[in-house]
Amino acid sequence: MLAAWLTEHTLWFYGVLGILGLLLGSFLNVVILRLPRILEHRWHQECTEFLGSAPTPEAAEDTPGPAASTPTFSLAYPPSHCPHCKHPIRPWHNVPVIGWLWLRGRCPDCGAGISARYPIVEGLTGIITVYLGLQFGVSLLLIGALLLSWALIALTVIDIDTQLLPDDVTLPLLWLGLLFNLATDMVPLADAVVGAVAGYLLLWSLYWAFKLLTGKEGMGYGDFKLLAALGAWLGWQSLPMIILLSSLVGAVVGIALIVLTRRGRDVPIPYGPYLAAAGWISLVWGDVINTTYLRIIGV
Repeated sequence: MLAAWLTEHTLWFYGVLGILGLLLGSFLNVVILRLPRILEHRWHQECTEFLGSAPTPEAAEDTPGPAASTPTFSLAYPPSHCPHCKHPIRPWHNVPVIGWLWLRGRCPDCGAGISARYPIVEGLTGIITVYLGLQFGVSLLLIGALLLSWALIALTVIDIDTQLLPDDVTLPLLWLGLLFNLATDMVPLADAVVGAVAGYLLLWSLYWAFKLLTGKEGMGYGDFKLLAALGAWLGWQSLPMIILLSSLVGAVVGIALIVLTRRGRDVPIPYGPYLAAAGWISLVWGDVINTTYLRIIGV
């Protein structure tokens, strides 16, 4: 009944999607900022327990303040606060995009600058959420597309910041893709299972081939898991397009960074954002791209 009502009242449907996207974008900002710090603290704890000694002063300094003294540091605690003066952010200042514009990008208490990335992530998530509503309508496929897209946004920014693709996101995303295709007809379940296996083994093989030839690591294990997750959601047929698009864009951006910013060739560039972008393109326009390509080559 709700689906039928939303289908008839399209303005309400897109309005709800827009608000949902902005709110999810605000939550993704929390995940992007806190999840790597939570993982870092967890690793420090595990190393301390394994070695049976106290963490080094350097490790204690790098560990976030609340987490260093209490295990309750999480995505929900402590409440949002200014990273400079630690003053809690008032609820009306935490409204996605609008709050940042109202404050003109500065903390109301200490005047320190607030990164423009927060409203960018919120706005981008809102736009993508509404666009997926236009593409998939009121359907189970829309729910799957939203879950995949939100996860890809978080993984992209985390990888840019830390060059990490956390298992806490990639592995649940992989299993969720398989379960989603078990319950829907997004792609046949057999294609999803083969896609997950092939996605992982493909980059795993490239990793070892590159390492044996050069003695260097060309990518991280998180990239294997991300491509496996994309294969689980989109099927094995999407993998060639994802690899081709991500490699082309990655090569162009890498060359541009070397030429324009004099970035050293040995400085690693995260591959996850290119995989995520290529996967999202395959999700939304994969059929159109394949059809156009086959028409061009005359098949």
